[in-house]
Amino acid sequence: MKIGLGFDIHKFSKKRKLYLGGIEIPYTKGLLGHSDGDVLLHAICDGILGALGKPDIGCYFPDKDSRFKGIRSTEILKEVLKIMERERFKIKNVDIVLLCEEPKLSPFYENLRENLSNLLSIEKENIGLKAKTFEKLGEIGKGKAIACMAIVCLDKI
Repeated sequence: MKIGLGFDIHKFSKKRKLYLGGIEIPYTKGLLGHSDGDVLLHAICDGILGALGKPDIGCYFPDKDSRFKGIRSTEILKEVLKIMERERFKIKNVDIVLLCEEPKLSPFYENLRENLSNLLSIEKENIGLKAKTFEKLGEIGKGKAIACMAIVCLDKI
């Protein structure tokens, strides 16, 4: 068994759609980034890579490479899952904490867990998902960004 911790943060932008966990969340702003800015999937990817002792997703999908401009994070995840499978591991469970003042994410928990279950090929019961505020502190607390932490547990196949 191996465990990895992933983290990501992105600023809001009024010119973008908000994607979290591979689904579009209705909101007035999206997340700025070279890709679609999906902090949740980025944190999971980095958790998987960390558990495998690999470098972060920026090494595999550099923001200076125009081939990845606007890439959906679901595509990044597919490639990271291939790396994991080549190493003969599978995901046992993930625990996720989203950090944001807005939007309120609890109405989307079940859709997010269902989509993550499909993307990761694990049961919904093996996905912990929480959203916490920053109590109006810092850039996240001012509603200028979203961050995400994810712990991923892998089992050898």
